[in-house]
Amino acid sequence: MLWLRAAFFFLLLPGMIAYVVPTWLGASTGGDAPGALRALGAAFQLAGTTALLWCVRDFAVRGRGTLAPIDPPKELVAAGLYRWVRNPMYVSVVTILIGHALVFGSATLWIYAAAVFAGFHLFVTLYEEPTLAELFGESYARYRATVPRWIPRPPHAAG
Repeated sequence: MLWLRAAFFFLLLPGMIAYVVPTWLGASTGGDAPGALRALGAAFQLAGTTALLWCVRDFAVRGRGTLAPIDPPKELVAAGLYRWVRNPMYVSVVTILIGHALVFGSATLWIYAAAVFAGFHLFVTLYEEPTLAELFGESYARYRATVPRWIPRPPHAAG
């Protein structure tokens, strides 16, 4: 049942934000991007989608929950891509959106990507981080102190 919930929320949340809306916007506002930009955009789309699916799996397997705020993980997920950056799902979605902007050659999609990132930042700072601090206490405080919010970096070696 968890996998069905995870799939449903994947299709509902990032599915709409990262695929449906930008495809519609790109088809209606896109220009004629050069082949090299389209190829680069496709690489961004593939990398973002792969990372997003990895995170959804980690939420289900390690956290025993989904990406939806109404069905969150029961355990703090600090493994996989979460060792490199605290918000890899949001980073993945923005990466996908950058890919769409490149593929479609659409200024509107660049604006959409920036607006989505701004929305993610507000959601993370105003809701998600305070909620996680309340739920997971000291373990989240340690995690937050060692893993960056947006810019991935290699995990610190145990020492």
